[in-house]
Amino acid sequence: MDRRKSIQTMILGAGASALAFHGCKGEGDGKTEVAVQEAAQPHYFGRTPKELERIEKLNAERLFNEHEMETIAVLSTVILPPKEPFGGPLEADVPEFIEFIGKDMPDMQNTLLGGLMWLDHRSNTEFGTEFKTATLEQQKQILDTICYQDMDVPLDEQPLEIQFFALMRNLVVTGYYTSKVGIADLGYKGNSPNVWDGVPDEVLKKHGVEYDPEWIAKCVDQSKRNDIAEWDENGNLLT
Repeated sequence: MDRRKSIQTMILGAGASALAFHGCKGEGDGKTEVAVQEAAQPHYFGRTPKELERIEKLNAERLFNEHEMETIAVLSTVILPPKEPFGGPLEADVPEFIEFIGKDMPDMQNTLLGGLMWLDHRSNTEFGTEFKTATLEQQKQILDTICYQDMDVPLDEQPLEIQFFALMRNLVVTGYYTSKVGIADLGYKGNSPNVWDGVPDEVLKKHGVEYDPEWIAKCVDQSKRNDIAEWDENGNLLT
């Protein structure tokens, strides 16, 4: 069992115990037993029932056809090439992420679908092949014409293909760096204990204060950072 599931089980167990204790004073109508059973079952996993229902509904729908998904896969790796040893957008399921977001935010659909059509049209016109089967150099040539937007003009007033690439680039980067693969690539380790050596001397001097030598020895001695503090009966710190 991983740490997150362990914490979840502890919380649910505590909730169930509290309900059971409260129910000892009830009239035995069975409601407490049902509440305890429901509290002990992790239904939500961080999602409300309505959210879970919406997720299931969206997962059952299909926005892009097979060809479009393949095009998105190719485009995402051009935008963000894979890196060893972590992988790239495909290992991070970025195409699936983009499809989900497209279904969850319907306002994006015309831009996404229209942009994919534009890519194939441009590639067929210039190179006689679909974007996904063009060479990497040909794909870059096409994207170089749409990857720069006029910062003096609102994005929604610029050509569809410009809007498409800006949106797709944001989705690819977001999908990758919010995935397990992308987080590993960043080297993010989450919350971890650090070493605190107290307020710097220059800051203390600036404010005309200083540490009590006895307390600084007890509180900011990193050799004792794993020791448990002990207090006397009067609340004085011993070690």
